[in-house]
Amino acid sequence: MIDLYYWTTPNGHKVTLFLEEAELPYRIHPINIMKDEQFAPDFLKISPNNKIPAIVDQNPADNGSPVTLFESGAILLYLAEKTGKFIPLNIRGRQEVMQWLFWQMGGLGPMAGQNHHFGRFAKEKIPYAIDRYVSETARLYSVLNKRLEDRDFVAGGEYTIADMAIYPWIVPYEWQQQKLEDYPNIKRWFETISMRTATVRAYDLVNKVNPPTAS
Repeated sequence: MIDLYYWTTPNGHKVTLFLEEAELPYRIHPINIMKDEQFAPDFLKISPNNKIPAIVDQNPADNGSPVTLFESGAILLYLAEKTGKFIPLNIRGRQEVMQWLFWQMGGLGPMAGQNHHFGRFAKEKIPYAIDRYVSETARLYSVLNKRLEDRDFVAGGEYTIADMAIYPWIVPYEWQQQKLEDYPNIKRWFETISMRTATVRAYDLVNKVNPPTAS
């Protein structure tokens, strides 16, 4: 059993995408970041950086004590290695996945996150910051679009943890002032992933954990 400490953010969705695809048993512990629950002492014992997601694997592969992990990229890699799924076993295929996982963790996620902050949530609208992060997000979209020119998924012909890491950060493309029509290869890839039954199940959790409020 995997205990998942989760909220309905792009990084949270990464882990539910994997768990649903792999059909691993898990239970959700909602951490409402809008109520600062990520700063609770019990949660900080699991995730010292006060960020979701985090997991506790009650049945690790070595049959030892539970394994606790924070950082979404580390969690995806751990789960892939635990199950032997969604990451190639050969060294070349594995490195293709790893570099695009790190690309998301070090580039797309942070830049799109700042895009969201300055464009939607900051109390003071700073044109320079908005333009900076919208432009950098567009550059990263162009990189991804080029990558997908000749392949079905980011690392090649198979769906992997690299796709699971990137997809949730493309879902809010409108927040990022991007248009999928400008990136036809991303649009095709995005639509393919959105139709996977595991993706539908993962995103259905939003209505259970953090249902939208009527405006």
